[in-house]
Amino acid sequence: MARQERAIRTRRTILEAAAAVFDERGYTSATIGEILDRAGVTKGALYFHFGSKEELAIGVFEEQLAITLPPQSSKLQELVDSGLVLARRLRSEPLVRASVGLALDQGAMDLDRTPAFQMWIDQNVQRLGEAKAQGELLPHVDVAETAELLVGSFSGVQLLSQLRCQRQDLERRVVVMFEHFLPSIAVPAMLARLDISENRAERVLAQGWVTEDPVSERGPGAGGGSVRTPGAGSGGASEGERVAGGPEGVVPVEAPSGA
Repeated sequence: MARQERAIRTRRTILEAAAAVFDERGYTSATIGEILDRAGVTKGALYFHFGSKEELAIGVFEEQLAITLPPQSSKLQELVDSGLVLARRLRSEPLVRASVGLALDQGAMDLDRTPAFQMWIDQNVQRLGEAKAQGELLPHVDVAETAELLVGSFSGVQLLSQLRCQRQDLERRVVVMFEHFLPSIAVPAMLARLDISENRAERVLAQGWVTEDPVSERGPGAGGGSVRTPGAGSGGASEGERVAGGPEGVVPVEAPSGA
């Protein structure tokens, strides 16, 4: 169990380092060497979890969706919660910001960025499909088209917020988006029951959430999850320490000078 926990921590450390380098340099200019230096891990440790720079990028993409929020009786409320929580995480979590920036990096010509959007679309398709099965959606609603429209709308809203004020008003903008979007898909009785307030994300996150920290299939054992609360540690190495290792496991080592 201790080895698995170290592997999860190492994987997280690598992802955070990759996200920072991608964010600063762009995907095309970023190198594995820079990511290794930033993470303070060995090449063997990195390739134990990620087989290439593209796999690292996919791992960063997945961080957008790597949480499970408290379930709600209304699937539309879960849809709203996921959007508002993502807005909150974009303002507070560098790895999530880097994930969105990487997905929208038009200079990354040699990176297939469609998985980043497809994972998000698929998640929304699932929630909308469940909402329709529960009678929460109007009969005419096409689940797949609606999921794609929602992803495109959120992407544009967050980009505008970033350009205007570094996303400081993002939760308010997402509330406005939902206020215009939901009446076109939800049955009227549902609209009165939905909580689309700006502080909704804060209240949802106060309940805690489950992080999905999958260990690479080549890693030791199946990945587990852990409960986090706002302000909890990211799961990376502790201050003054980095984690290094390879296929035989991981061990803590001193951080490089200046790390």
